[in-house]
Amino acid sequence: MTSEKQPIKIKKYANRRLYNTGTSTYVTLEDLAKMVKDGEDFAVVDAKSGDDITRPVLTQIIFEQEGKEGQENLLPTAFLRQLIRFYGDSMQLLVPRYLEFSFGKFVEEQQKLREHVKSTMGGAMMGGAMPGGQLFEAVEEQTRKNMAIFTQAFSLFNPFGINAAAKAGEASAAEAPAPTPAPETGGGAADIDVLKQQLNEMQRQIEAISKR
Repeated sequence: MTSEKQPIKIKKYANRRLYNTGTSTYVTLEDLAKMVKDGEDFAVVDAKSGDDITRPVLTQIIFEQEGKEGQENLLPTAFLRQLIRFYGDSMQLLVPRYLEFSFGKFVEEQQKLREHVKSTMGGAMMGGAMPGGQLFEAVEEQTRKNMAIFTQAFSLFNPFGINAAAKAGEASAAEAPAPTPAPETGGGAADIDVLKQQLNEMQRQIEAISKR
């Protein structure tokens, strides 16, 4: 029997009010944002249909946070424009995996980045230099590493049928487990299911490569 803690259920009613079933109180989007920051897991469901609407509610929280006056935005305009361009693109199914992987690696490395900021800012206070350049260099270096890992895994297991061995991935191809060949399908929903399976397999290879 598993003892895994279940996410707190948040019910959203037609009047847009949100009800926390864990505390038996009505909450706001700001309250949900605080729960996320505190590491509390929750799922939002439509009170009438029972449908899971966690994703759009989280998106709404981001929208409100981005719209706050006097607060530094997290999502640059150029990034938002590029993200919109990917909707309907052939790479759309791959984008969430890359964003999740890359940001996940950023979160894993955030303590090192915090220490880098602290040490850099400490030196700046003593020497009068601006720490921004060194900080951005550290972030850019981590981003390059993330992209190299992702590209390497993509070259080893390519669901779109592009050339299967990019030069960056050839060195580790012998070490990585052989990908399962995609079965022939007749198109439509079946093709989408196969593609999702391939992306899941690629995600496993990404994680294996990143650990090495």
